[in-house]
Amino acid sequence: MARECILVVDDEEDVLELLRYNLVKDGYKVECVGTGEAALQTARTKLPDAIILDLMLPGIDGLDVCKVLKHDGKTAHIPVLMLTAKGEEADIVAGLELGADDYVTKPFSPRILLARLRAVLRRDRRSPPDDTEVLNIHELVIHPGRHEVRVGDESVELTYTEFSILHFLARQPGWVFTRYQIIDGVRGANYAVTDRSVDVQIAGLRKKLGDAGGYIETVRGVGYRFKE
Repeated sequence: MARECILVVDDEEDVLELLRYNLVKDGYKVECVGTGEAALQTARTKLPDAIILDLMLPGIDGLDVCKVLKHDGKTAHIPVLMLTAKGEEADIVAGLELGADDYVTKPFSPRILLARLRAVLRRDRRSPPDDTEVLNIHELVIHPGRHEVRVGDESVELTYTEFSILHFLARQPGWVFTRYQIIDGVRGANYAVTDRSVDVQIAGLRKKLGDAGGYIETVRGVGYRFKE
């Protein structure tokens, strides 16, 4: 039996066919469209379980499609997986900040794209993270209630902001967050802080965590993630 319905948006017919073939083979229902206008109409009428969205589209481009979808209460919950050409770092950052859930660069491996899609769908089904839950990941123990971090048997003293950033990233290992997403997640959207200060906090955090600081990975041109 077919599983989730995936809306694929791309203006290249060969890409649409490649994606349709692999998605159907993997058990998904698939809707394919070639323009941003058609993407918006189909998303609103079909309400797919996820959208694979090319950024380079005729008419309304992928970034604007993502922005409209994420500002529409009817479609804001739908996960968006962006397809982008290599080197479009600014577009990746913009897409993630607009609310896209992940990205895959072209040319892409269908197996990797399917794995990313499955991860996005799993993430969407999860309950909101519990801010009081003790996290055990790698050799780290993160205790929000006590504001305590241990690496093995060693206690690590962190500032409030360092602890908040570590907790924010570790709750969703493997997921890439821009600096502004980290700011929003840690302090709220109206907190006055620059993206440069996030880099400073990350550097201090890595130093205090020692070898475990390597679990905080830099994704060039995009932001940071906590290693799965």
